Amino acid sequence: MKIDFQHKQSAHCENGVTSNLLRHYGYDLSEPLVYGIGSGLFFAYMPFVKVNSIPVTSFRPFPGIIFKRVTQQLGISIEKKKFKDPRKAMTELDQVIEKGTPAGLLVGVYHLTYFPGPYRFHFNAHNIVVYGRENGGYIVSDPIMETPEYLSYEDLMRVRYAKGLFAPKGHMYYALNMPENIDLKSAVIKGIKRTCRDMLGIPVPMFGTKGIRFMAAKVRKYPEKLGSEKASLYLGQIIRAQEEIGTGGAGFRFIYAAFLQEAAELTGIGKLMKLSEDMTAVGDLWRNFAVESSRIVKNRSAANGSYPEVAEILLDIADREEAIYKKLKNAIS
Repeated sequence: MKIDFQHKQSAHCENGVTSNLLRHYGYDLSEPLVYGIGSGLFFAYMPFVKVNSIPVTSFRPFPGIIFKRVTQQLGISIEKKKFKDPRKAMTELDQVIEKGTPAGLLVGVYHLTYFPGPYRFHFNAHNIVVYGRENGGYIVSDPIMETPEYLSYEDLMRVRYAKGLFAPKGHMYYALNMPENIDLKSAVIKGIKRTCRDMLGIPVPMFGTKGIRFMAAKVRKYPEKLGSEKASLYLGQIIRAQEEIGTGGAGFRFIYAAFLQEAAELTGIGKLMKLSEDMTAVGDLWRNFAVESSRIVKNRSAANGSYPEVAEILLDIADREEAIYKKLKNAIS
């Protein structure tokens, strides 16, 4: 059993899964458009949530949120399920496929057998689409891979029930009913409003542009608070979250800049085109932060003196992003 499903590669897994599933039903939305409508741009620095004793830095909302928001904005009804019993989860997946419905799954990365070894790490927020069965296993559309892949029954069940932070617990989602028409312009405006609200309006200082400033203050004091070795580990984890886990800080800004270009054409709001250029410049700053931080981690700079320097880059980023979101709010008012 194989559903006629078009696999297309993307920069980020949840964007790609959402875009590919919508295309299957006749709505050809680009990855940037999906990302912007789904308000995927976010930031959080959470010292109270730790992985391997290191605070979590996140450049995205919780897994599944982008798909949920996009389908809500477009009026698409969906089904989402989690299962305590792995065997039942696999049986229900088989039943969905037999009905001709491609299913999105949340999985852990570490045991994906088609991933090259260096890319396997304990990350439980990866999205794939399963759209067929073959030789007792499953045909997989993983948006970050160039071509469709294959997983055995046991391997797919294993990644669906990966252990650790944000364990997927068999999470499965798929579309139920599609509207005859969708209002893209309205969805774009609502997506921008939510992003501005998330990046400017959350009162807790660990989120949005406040969170970037909060992290900058922590980074500045890493050496004196943690010691050089631990400070390097903490800074390295920020870089990893930015550049390796998902698409991260710089990559997400570039995707959002592309979204603003499409949004300018769809809405007729010309100011969005200039703000797209501003967001690209911020993406370059995030990339610069990663490069300079990596030099500290690899002991290629005067480490203690460089922590304040990378903290200053973060403060510059926070100021620029805050200005962009305020201009975005005014542009769509």
